[in-house]
Amino acid sequence: MLGVVLAVCAAACNAVGTVFQRKAARAAPDSETMRPALLWDLMRRPPWLVGIAGMIGGFLCQAAALHFAPLTLVQPIVVFELPLTLAVAAVVFGRRVDRNAVWGTLAVSAGLTLVLIALEPRPGPASTGASWVLVIAVTLVVVAALVLVGLRTRGSRRAALFGVGAGIGFGFTAALMDEALRVLDGGVAALLSDWPVYAMVAAGIGSVFLTQNALQAGPIVAAQPAITTCDPLAAIAYGVLMFGEQLRAGIWLVPTLIGAAIAIGGTVALAHSPLAEAQPDGG
Repeated sequence: MLGVVLAVCAAACNAVGTVFQRKAARAAPDSETMRPALLWDLMRRPPWLVGIAGMIGGFLCQAAALHFAPLTLVQPIVVFELPLTLAVAAVVFGRRVDRNAVWGTLAVSAGLTLVLIALEPRPGPASTGASWVLVIAVTLVVVAALVLVGLRTRGSRRAALFGVGAGIGFGFTAALMDEALRVLDGGVAALLSDWPVYAMVAAGIGSVFLTQNALQAGPIVAAQPAITTCDPLAAIAYGVLMFGEQLRAGIWLVPTLIGAAIAIGGTVALAHSPLAEAQPDGG
């Protein structure tokens, strides 16, 4: 029961954190996009500090929830931060939430939850150094491509592309954290003398930076679903590739495909929402 309560707290913290980060980021000029000046600008805005506090609170609550409950219970609850984010944003920005936004957000959350429950990743063998080199290179290329394409567009499309990059980054950070914890078995000295902990910090900072750019570029309904969806899916992919985690197959492919279809339908609904305009919550 405590794990469920902590997971709900994590979802609420993430929702508040996202909205207040967007509140600060939307006031940043376009000239700061993908520049360190964006973070320097945001750090001087009180709403952004509230948003970062929410993000940290969400991380801590989720970590605590995983101590008391399994991932298959915690992660689906945390995914429902999307509807909470929409509700908080409606209050903070004083915007009317249309039907497409409501049903689209619920569909994305429900579809992703169904996929996570159906796949149920299970532990596997340890990783190899050679595979990390390849995965790091591919990850950097994919994220760089998303950023470059995003810079060629504006508004919701840019926000979504940057959001996908941030989600992949957070999933990659989780994989590096897992690797760092394995190194920690050899003691703190072993942790600090090996590369995973430093790569994890770099990936985490880069993912936060991409998140700020996504929230600056367009509305929450474009950026946040991309981040929330790609984060756990990327983490699962890295788990399979790097740690040999096993996914349920056979009959479980049916709910997996149904969940994916529901999530895609939700994404389409969000794309047709007035809130997906370039600056729907501005002013």
